[in-house]
Amino acid sequence: MSNLSETILQFGAGKFLRAFVDMFVHEANEAGQNIGKIVVVQSTGDDLATALNKQGGKYHVLIRGYEKGETIEQMHEVASISRALHAGTEWDKVLEVARSPELKFVLSNTTEAGYTLDASDRATSTPPASFPGKLLLVLKTRFDAKQPGLTIIPCELMEGNAALLRQTLLDLGKQWNLSADLLAWIENECVFLHTLVDRIVSGTPKDHPMLATDPMLIVGEPFAFFALESNPKAYPFAEHPAIVRTDDVKPYFLRKVRILNAGHTALLIKAKPRGFRFVREAMADPELGAWLETFLTTEVVPTLAGRVNEGETFAAQTLDRFRNPFLDHKFSDIGLHHANKVQIRLVPTKAEYESKFGKEPPLLTEVLREAGL
Repeated sequence: MSNLSETILQFGAGKFLRAFVDMFVHEANEAGQNIGKIVVVQSTGDDLATALNKQGGKYHVLIRGYEKGETIEQMHEVASISRALHAGTEWDKVLEVARSPELKFVLSNTTEAGYTLDASDRATSTPPASFPGKLLLVLKTRFDAKQPGLTIIPCELMEGNAALLRQTLLDLGKQWNLSADLLAWIENECVFLHTLVDRIVSGTPKDHPMLATDPMLIVGEPFAFFALESNPKAYPFAEHPAIVRTDDVKPYFLRKVRILNAGHTALLIKAKPRGFRFVREAMADPELGAWLETFLTTEVVPTLAGRVNEGETFAAQTLDRFRNPFLDHKFSDIGLHHANKVQIRLVPTKAEYESKFGKEPPLLTEVLREAGL
């Protein structure tokens, strides 16, 4: 695997991508798919890039959690990263990768705020401050080098991420007065794929013996799901059990928001008055654990029937994830922007249940009443 070409340019050096898609690429390469190696670009600081390079791009992912009634604990080495670059001091090397005929993909995970533009960015910036500014210059450099278009896979957790990123680039290109030919190339020759990413990556474990040899060790839960839009113009990406190709990513967003996210918010409303701090603590309470299971399986999943895939299975997986004994998921974090989350995650299900079944959903009605609605 060490002789594979650098085919992926990745914006983001954080723990999520390293325990998610970077791990999938490693496993695909190990299976003989020869997807290629990843060049990571770190934009904020250079600590992760330095640490990755010190370890030759290799690190370990500890998969820990609760799955199908069993506790899982598995250690995996990941070696899909060839090198890491710091955008602030090695921008010339980033653009060198952009010109490479071997390059096929751009991956990103820059958080929802990552698409925000910076007023100081210019086409002459080295580099621009914003992620869209950096990506636009990467694509311009590639276009100027007369290389083929790229397949761009944004992993930011927002609905319509690919369309939003593409339009942001096109608008910025017009603002910078870049050539119409370049903008047409971005729109027509580069393929932007919508995604939904889902895995909880909880960081570095405390006092694990592996830390003595691998300070970049990270922990992820057993569950992993990657909905990736199908497009015949895209370069073939990794085949992996966690990756589902689909013509439409939207149903997977609906499933996640109305089952997993709604489960968090509903459990918060029931559990926090009783003094529980963590999701796993509330799930260990026989009354609350049973309440949430009944709520999801008898009210939420039936309401979504016909609109999402495998709702029952996803609900069962959600309950396992909530029981994860290794994950300290705080209700105080779930409670941020609580009123807005209730409106998005719970209220629509009540209205749809009443329309579909001609009666109120008793558990959801109860929990909304407890929330003051």
